Amino acid sequence: MKKLFFALILFSTIFITTTAMAQADKIEGLWYNDVKSGKIEIFKGHDGKFYGKVVWLKEPLKDGKPKLDDMNSDPALRTRPRLGLQVLSGFEKDGENKYTNGTIYDPLNGKTYSCKITYKGKTLDIRGYIGISLFGRTTVWSRAES
Repeated sequence: MKKLFFALILFSTIFITTTAMAQADKIEGLWYNDVKSGKIEIFKGHDGKFYGKVVWLKEPLKDGKPKLDDMNSDPALRTRPRLGLQVLSGFEKDGENKYTNGTIYDPLNGKTYSCKITYKGKTLDIRGYIGISLFGRTTVWSRAES
């Protein structure tokens, strides 16, 4: 009887620990950009950092063809489609509601900026900057339904 009780306790502990580890972080999921022209899916990578990729575009086509990353400073990357493009990279959780040390790529101008994210419930403050965050711009993304 004691062995059965011990086995149940051990199984319960493993199950609860595994379930807690599998829970998604609060920034994971779908977010509209500031002008709702695109949806970005934020996810946690195998390295424990957070990333985001474009999964929906309001206007996915240009001249009847999929929009491309045509403003990229690297000519070799100008033919990749915007849909599926990774725009957020390498964010680390820094406290309860902040994510830092990441970058954001702007396909409208082909530039990558340092970035930090602040979670505010149904919105994210996305601050892209060069050098220090004082010299930057903040946009607000809103939670999108699946």
